[in-house]
Amino acid sequence: CECHLNPVGLFLAAVDLNVAVLPLEWLLGTWESDEPGEGSFPSIAPFRYTETLHFSHVGQPVINFMFNAFHAESRKPLHRECGFIRIQPGTNNLAFIIAQNSGLVEIEEGELIGQQVILQSRALARTSFAKEPHVQQVSMSSDMLYFPQLNYLFIFVMFDQISRLFQLRPDGRLEQTVSMALENQPLTQHLHITYRRAS
Repeated sequence: CECHLNPVGLFLAAVDLNVAVLPLEWLLGTWESDEPGEGSFPSIAPFRYTETLHFSHVGQPVINFMFNAFHAESRKPLHRECGFIRIQPGTNNLAFIIAQNSGLVEIEEGELIGQQVILQSRALARTSFAKEPHVQQVSMSSDMLYFPQLNYLFIFVMFDQISRLFQLRPDGRLEQTVSMALENQPLTQHLHITYRRAS
């Protein structure tokens, strides 16, 4: 039985990629930033960061992912995201289900066009004590649920406040651009970075 070690240290038997996510095969593997990415937003000082992306599967009709960002100079851990990618059967529509270390959980939906993924935020929930400033909704449609036993407030909204673009460039590098809107700030480019395939 052929096995491999996944990023969290578990040995898994090699399995075939589920046909449902075959169009995303080009994303699989580990990607590392080939030079520091650029971060900016009107409300913060510009910054530089490095990032490692890992896309994997266990034979289910989803792609698993982990994104780990680090300060470009100090290598201090920064933003982390993990989650799953699903494709709507019979279409090129897909969804990223994302949990972030900042206390934010979001669903981004969009389209797969060749080797390009275009996403927009569809729903957001955050812990009641998540770090400010909070990403804001553009539309006013929302539902709130409070769980007193957990001391969590979940806010579910329909909006277009975060957009994300992944594209595989002709030179084989992966490019990611993230734009976002915060309170009193329109949708603005926030992050831009390119990666080389490491495995």
